[in-house]
Amino acid sequence: MKDKFAPKGKLVIVEGVDGSGKSTQIRLLEKWLRYIGMPVFFTEWNSSEQVKEIISKGKRKNLLTPTTFSLLHATDFAARYERNVFPLLRAGYIVLADRYIYTAFARDVVRGCSPDWVRHVYGFAIKPDIAFYFRVPVEVSFDRIVKNRPKLKYYEAGMDLNLSNDPYESYRIFQGRIVEQYESMVRPEGFTVVDGTVDIEEQQRSVRQKMLEVLPQALRKKISVGALDQ
Repeated sequence: MKDKFAPKGKLVIVEGVDGSGKSTQIRLLEKWLRYIGMPVFFTEWNSSEQVKEIISKGKRKNLLTPTTFSLLHATDFAARYERNVFPLLRAGYIVLADRYIYTAFARDVVRGCSPDWVRHVYGFAIKPDIAFYFRVPVEVSFDRIVKNRPKLKYYEAGMDLNLSNDPYESYRIFQGRIVEQYESMVRPEGFTVVDGTVDIEEQQRSVRQKMLEVLPQALRKKISVGALDQ
């Protein structure tokens, strides 16, 4: 018997460390999907109006423990999931998420939370239809982030972990550990790996090629090879 509550839409998410290019690619994908006439909803990490300000205040005062940090982000995610993500999936939308539960699986574990506990907290979230992971060497992502940034934020640099007194070195170590967590999830979570070091256009073409797999068959037949570059 078919589940009447099963989502009719598709959930497509991007993951990767800061500076991997994931946000650029998912925004380009959003524009393309709208261009070909698909109903699209975009959401991003830590953007719930109910929770975002609380997280910001905690960060400014350096008051967040790893568990508090994790639970606040989980609350933010749950608010967006309940109000937007799942209802729109049921309505047949393509939901694009700039970071999903795997961000928590990587960052929270690096901060010392139990992997099993974190996965249990997010146990209500459905598995994406496509999970893009943008793979880049730590040095590349590091250079992209710090090139035009005079100062790194406390939690952004992982300073709460006492990795180094130098914010930039702390950031480098922190991001390297997050990469290790992502790499450990590639096979078990079924990530679609995208080389984040190649040209933006080449990355977007591979993203669109993969996206075709979950689009309606009738639409796939209408989309020519050339349309992937428009």
